[in-house]
Amino acid sequence: MDTKPFAVLALATVFLLFACAPAPASSPGLFQTLTPLSEAVRATATARAIEAASGGDTLATAVFNATQQADVIYATQTARAALYEPERLATASAIAPMVAELPRYGVGPGDGYVAWLHHPVTIELVGYQQTGHATDYPLITAADFVVATDITWNTVSGTAGCGFLFRSDGDSEQPTQYMILLERIAGGRITFGATVKAELSNYHDFYPKDNDPSFDWFNDATNRLALVVRGNLIDIYTNGTFVGQVDITAEPPVAAAPPPESQLPPGATEEQRRQHEEQIAQNSQAMQQVSVKIAEARQNFTENQPFFYDGFIAFLAATDSGTATCTFENAWLFILEK
Repeated sequence: MDTKPFAVLALATVFLLFACAPAPASSPGLFQTLTPLSEAVRATATARAIEAASGGDTLATAVFNATQQADVIYATQTARAALYEPERLATASAIAPMVAELPRYGVGPGDGYVAWLHHPVTIELVGYQQTGHATDYPLITAADFVVATDITWNTVSGTAGCGFLFRSDGDSEQPTQYMILLERIAGGRITFGATVKAELSNYHDFYPKDNDPSFDWFNDATNRLALVVRGNLIDIYTNGTFVGQVDITAEPPVAAAPPPESQLPPGATEEQRRQHEEQIAQNSQAMQQVSVKIAEARQNFTENQPFFYDGFIAFLAATDSGTATCTFENAWLFILEK
């Protein structure tokens, strides 16, 4: 299959960073490949782009330009795909796990359509204040949707994270977008951030263990993250359990909520004990970072009005120091139809 990289998605200006640091480059190991989309999905994205491009819309223009560049590749891939009848026949089997999972999130298979089933992806980061993103489907945009993935992580810093960027305008220099990350700090934390032209303009966080006792914050553990995004609301699930909701119109909190007491599981190994001690040592600094992020987000919220309703979507990894490896598997995107 022919592939070609596209740089349509933004590098996240991650909310791990202090103040207004410049957007960092992605990891050298990060890859993006163009994969065939269904003709229906491509036609929808193209029509949306053409309709809005005349108004100077950044997202629409980016989609339209990328689609135009991809014409020859798509023609080739479509012709080749027609030769693989077994793949078409296997589609129902491939989406069966997704169809079975949707009801956990209050969604039925008739509420929309499958936009993609993603191959496994690993993002590796090394260094200070690094972010990376990846997707095999850089032309697909989503407004209301359900997305889910298994996340396996190994990070030096507890405030490093793995998750999604979404409703992104695709600007690589000053992105406007939403981000949700799972972090290992404090026995597990979920952070939501909104950037407007790279300025942090909203911030909320949650502690999944408050509702999901199965959440595993240790290195090399796997947790499943799912988002249901509808209009102003973002419902967040870990391991099939509802753990929090973001209203994108709600301003950031006045102050950070204290994290729950981190506890070791019964029969903890020596390695788990070591990681637990490291995490406790990092908690104070992590809470200081949260205070800085909240102050910045509150300052920008009213002026920037960070309310976005369509955009690109990708896997996201971020770290403020050291190394971080995020592996995404068994991932799918289901677009909700209004």
